[in-house]
Amino acid sequence: MTTSLWRQHILPFTFLLGMLAIAALAGDFFLHRLDLVWVGRYLGIPGTLLIIGSLIYSLRKRKRNPRSLLTFHEFTAWLGSLMVLIHSGIHFNAILPWLATIAMGVNVISGLVGKLLLDRSRRHVQGERESYQLRGLSRPEVEQAVFWDAVSLDAMTQWRKVHIPIFIAFAVLAIGHIVSVFMFWGWA
Repeated sequence: MTTSLWRQHILPFTFLLGMLAIAALAGDFFLHRLDLVWVGRYLGIPGTLLIIGSLIYSLRKRKRNPRSLLTFHEFTAWLGSLMVLIHSGIHFNAILPWLATIAMGVNVISGLVGKLLLDRSRRHVQGERESYQLRGLSRPEVEQAVFWDAVSLDAMTQWRKVHIPIFIAFAVLAIGHIVSVFMFWGWA
């Protein structure tokens, strides 16, 4: 079971997070190497638009195919986060952009953890149900046997109540950063 847990959940989480970090560092490195640092400065715009686009999942998941929207949400949020990370680079110019970047990182980690924990928990409860059914227990007996696991699963589905406030903190910090850019760069 440990190998399965490692292979099915911990490894994909580590891989996705590691690829995000490696791609961000490589992107920033190559932009500096090719003397295209100015490109990184503007990657925050499409990155932010992709993150905003990923919210379509939250707004439309009940009306369309939730699985395809979840995949869209995960991909666009990951790609948008990558662009924002390349945008932020390794420059230590101000605290607000770094707070927004940290909040975005926590939000990405929260999303990955929620996705992987929920998936594992759903499969565990379903496996338990099937196991009890194979032993010949009646439906009410099966439901009684998995009651606490089902209650735990139901509680875990509430992880969005943590993920959403983290996103809101990220959004407020990101908006603050964007407003400060307009104020100090004289765009407004």
